[in-house]
Amino acid sequence: MDKVNMEQVRITLIKSMIDRPKRQKDTLAALGISKREQSVTKPKNDQIMGMVNKVNHLVKVETVE
Repeated sequence: MDKVNMEQVRITLIKSMIDRPKRQKDTLAALGISKREQSVTKPKNDQIMGMVNKVNHLVKVETVE
């Protein structure tokens, strides 16, 4: 794959992880998010988008050029 053309997404936690199921907390940890308002940039692929889909009610996703 050509890294230059790889699309990126910025994932920002907008809601608290308090009182969330362990599975959702583990998904956020796997994405590299540990605090509210923290953002991470990841490549847009099926694995990342599947993880985002599981916690889409807690995060904001933006495409990065």
